[in-house]
Amino acid sequence: MTKRIFRSICFAALGVFFASVLLFTGVLYHYFSGEQRNQLRMQTQLAARAVSREGMGYLNELDADEAVRITWIGADGEVLFDSRSDSEEMENHLEREEIREALASGFGESSRYSVTLMERALYCAQRLEDGTVLRMSVSQSTPLTLIFGMAQPICIIFALAAILSFALASRLSRQIVAPLNRLNLDEPLENEGYDELSPLLRRIDLQKRQIARQSEELLQKQKEFEAVTENMAEGILLLNAKGFVLSINPAARRLLAQDGTSVGQHLLSVNRSLQLSELLEQMEKGRHGEKVLELKERWYQLDISPVFSEGEVSGAVLLVLDVTEKEKAEQMRREFTANVSHELKTPLHTISGCAELLENGMVKKEDLPRFYAQIQTEAQRMIHLVEDIIRLSHLDEGAAEMKRENVELYALAKGVVEALSAQAETAKVEVKLKGEVVVVWGVSQLLQSILYNLCENAIKYNCKGGSVTVTVGERQGQAMLCVADTGIGIPPEHQDRIFERFYRVDKSRSKKVGGTGLGLSIVKHAARLHDAKIELKSEPGKGTEITVLFPEMGR
Repeated sequence: MTKRIFRSICFAALGVFFASVLLFTGVLYHYFSGEQRNQLRMQTQLAARAVSREGMGYLNELDADEAVRITWIGADGEVLFDSRSDSEEMENHLEREEIREALASGFGESSRYSVTLMERALYCAQRLEDGTVLRMSVSQSTPLTLIFGMAQPICIIFALAAILSFALASRLSRQIVAPLNRLNLDEPLENEGYDELSPLLRRIDLQKRQIARQSEELLQKQKEFEAVTENMAEGILLLNAKGFVLSINPAARRLLAQDGTSVGQHLLSVNRSLQLSELLEQMEKGRHGEKVLELKERWYQLDISPVFSEGEVSGAVLLVLDVTEKEKAEQMRREFTANVSHELKTPLHTISGCAELLENGMVKKEDLPRFYAQIQTEAQRMIHLVEDIIRLSHLDEGAAEMKRENVELYALAKGVVEALSAQAETAKVEVKLKGEVVVVWGVSQLLQSILYNLCENAIKYNCKGGSVTVTVGERQGQAMLCVADTGIGIPPEHQDRIFERFYRVDKSRSKKVGGTGLGLSIVKHAARLHDAKIELKSEPGKGTEITVLFPEMGR
């Protein structure tokens, strides 16, 4: 403000100075021009009287002033005499303005401006009694010539005026601003200064009290809002009408992998996805929008609701929900339905085909046992598949009604090995059991399912002459069950997915050995219900080792 006042005073002072110089120059120029014109008229009239009496003799004897030019022109415009030039070489002056006026009315005046000489010539002409015209002229400087001629004194005066203006402006600006700088805006009514500021100070005091009260209310609401949003599992973002982030809670920062710097940024700079862009378009139209966004192998449901103020969209609330588990469950449900349909369709087609051939009598008598055996095999496969599906559904529900008890894991493993001995003998695979007595607190039926499926898979996917080793023991205070085989092994790219339902590494071999693709999925669910951890080690061509660790020992 001080600089503005300083500049205003300086410009005003210098402007007044220039205006004064121009006005003074104009007034003086006008005054002296008038005096010079009056004097030229008087001299013309006196000279005309003298020429009328004495003629050319007066002009020849006259000592002409260099500043005044005298010209005698005849009635026909021919120059009879000129004090500065040879009259015979001069052109006819009949068309000159002052000559025409003098011939018509007896007296004429005119002025002509010379651009090259930067001066103006004044002419006065008087008609004599014999019809001739006597003209006198004088040169007059223009205002611009006068200013150029006075440039040096004007510059000196301007420099003095500028110095004086700067000094006065600096002092006055400080004096004017000093009371304003001393204002205490914390206590507006206690200030002493300009009376003109009293209404402003009273208004400031009133607004200060209103702002303080509103700030307390806003702070309280902000604390309540933060207390609610910071403890929410759902992400919340507040956006303005242009899509810039006004607020983001910790859950939203965590879900979208953002930090606090996202506040103040545009939503599309936080995440450049087509779904967010479409949601912003919905917000601008004042509509509610929902989208599902996939980000880093996780799924998020985005709900945006516009906020209206005076009938226009003033912002929006964006809710971010982690629906990864829901999406995975839905995907697993779809895959499970498709896989069950596929798995059931194959044996049904086989049974239907065999039955149709038998019904139509198209099977030879000696081939009947083979067809009956095929129907029996496919029916047993369907039974096993349905039983596994029922068992998985039961495990998905939590198996809460199953009774938990102390289960001696070594004895349970021994029974499973004996039950699978015939299958192992048929596959020419040796099954060995070793370890010690370990008691686990759990569901005997589920623990048996874990042992049975692991051992059965180890036998099915083994090589002729191979072996399966079942080890029961204790490791770091946890019950351990380990099933190792010397079979075909599992490639690294499949190891993360073998516990999924109906997932098979070698589908052709699984079909051949009669696998349903649900065994390891049952193992995973049963282990989860016991809070057990599964470890997998496998190498193609060398075998597989699956270890289950049970944290809860017998009671």
